[in-house]
Amino acid sequence: MIFGAILAGGVGSRMNIADVPKQFLPLGNKPIVIHTLEKFMLCTSFDKVYVGVHPSWISHMEDLIDKYINSKAEKVCIVPGGEDRNSTIFNIVKSIEEDYGENEEDIIVTHDAVRPFVTLRIINDNIDAALKYGACDTVIPATDTIVESKNGISITNIPIRSHMYQGQTPQSFKIAKLKKAYYDLSDEEKDILTDACNILVKRKMYVHLVMGDAANMKITTVNDYKVAQAMVGGMAID
Repeated sequence: MIFGAILAGGVGSRMNIADVPKQFLPLGNKPIVIHTLEKFMLCTSFDKVYVGVHPSWISHMEDLIDKYINSKAEKVCIVPGGEDRNSTIFNIVKSIEEDYGENEEDIIVTHDAVRPFVTLRIINDNIDAALKYGACDTVIPATDTIVESKNGISITNIPIRSHMYQGQTPQSFKIAKLKKAYYDLSDEEKDILTDACNILVKRKMYVHLVMGDAANMKITTVNDYKVAQAMVGGMAID
């Protein structure tokens, strides 16, 4: 089976625009997270789409689904988010296994709630790659030179730009493969390895690259929010 997993568990906001997590901010005429969820609902391959939400915001998310996703609400399941990204993913995995049992071939497509411009092509490419290779990451080629500095004062290294990519989401996996890598980590490694694909890379597991899109931006800052509003023709933010 194939499952979507939208990660909307955060409560902090670096934008200081409103007293709500950024995934619930309006983008055009609906919240950011609803734009993202609607993209996942377009994919007919998903058996179910799970949304990991901070416990304090579950009722709010339920209201949004009732309002915007009404006719397809039965295909969406809300799960309490965890303390960090990976714990939210594994809360969703636990819920999937409670609902459907465990299967070696099950796929999970994990995606940031605040990347509302993901395309159906990217989602389908993730599903195909996860089925074929067991794990994949969505990336775009780096357009700027990357400068590494270990002390924040001087240059340590300048990698070859053609070898560099910027990571996006979705990140998609066979659930069994992701669990094997994650549960093999020490507690210290779990604290450090906050990126799910990096867990597999550190365990020398193959992770396939899926080409993303520059428009598949993550809304993190006020400037990002302004750009996103312009992309949907929404109101400008001062």
